[in-house]
Amino acid sequence: MTLGGIVVGLGAALAGSRFIASILYDVSPRDPVVFATTMLMLLVVALTGCWLPARRAARVSPVEAMRAE
Repeated sequence: MTLGGIVVGLGAALAGSRFIASILYDVSPRDPVVFATTMLMLLVVALTGCWLPARRAARVSPVEAMRAE
């Protein structure tokens, strides 16, 4: 889902870049470094958000999880 969101967001950002070009200062509206950095940061945040709960859930014994229900 994260990769799909990044792809859709990249397309929307590229399409909308000409609308915000007038308010940008010293940055090109289609600066590849900005796009790459933003995508990388979003990917790291999403992976961390998935990894931490998965790690916590992996510590629980399946028998204990079934008993709790």
